[in-house]
Amino acid sequence: MNRWIVGVGTLLLATALQAGPSTQIAWTEETLETVESGNPERGRELSQRCAGCHGDKGISANPIFPNLAGQLATYLYRQLHDYKDGSRENPMMQAFAAGLSEQDMADLAAFYSRQPPAEAAGKGGDFADVMALINHGDSKRIIPPCRVCHGEHGQGEMIDTPRISGQSQAYLEQTLKAYKSGARHNDIYSRMRLIAQQLTDAEIERLASYYAGLAP
Repeated sequence: MNRWIVGVGTLLLATALQAGPSTQIAWTEETLETVESGNPERGRELSQRCAGCHGDKGISANPIFPNLAGQLATYLYRQLHDYKDGSRENPMMQAFAAGLSEQDMADLAAFYSRQPPAEAAGKGGDFADVMALINHGDSKRIIPPCRVCHGEHGQGEMIDTPRISGQSQAYLEQTLKAYKSGARHNDIYSRMRLIAQQLTDAEIERLASYYAGLAP
């Protein structure tokens, strides 16, 4: 059996025994249909309330706020749902999400997912020091390769893994550090917390710089 499956599976089981659910979302056929029913035009209208932080089309002028343009609709829907039920904590976003219906969240997700993603915003350069983590992971620390979940170009994969290419370095750094400290805890099966806890602050900074500079 693949060593990643054995190692990560063991660690996830140990964590799951002592941790509550990280999200209330279950990806049933009904939930997926709700997301797919999102109306981007209505989402555009709803997004006017979001523009101050996230920009008119989901690209933020402030590096501490995430870019939403081009993000997976399922991921955006789940984050809004997690804010609404308290699985993810942020006073501003929780207050905003509290008034959203299921259809509102699907419509916002549909709008932002259809917008062109942000262009690369990083500094570029030589990332040989972290390419091993990105391409191969680190079996001694039970860290899987970043590309396995986030894709070869940081574009995101499947339902719950977000696009990270084109995000600002500052946002990516603060997100990884929030997972590392446990301040953010709505990752499925604690997988990002387990990974981030094994990373040094220097590795977090370099990984954030790499993905910020990666073309979407």
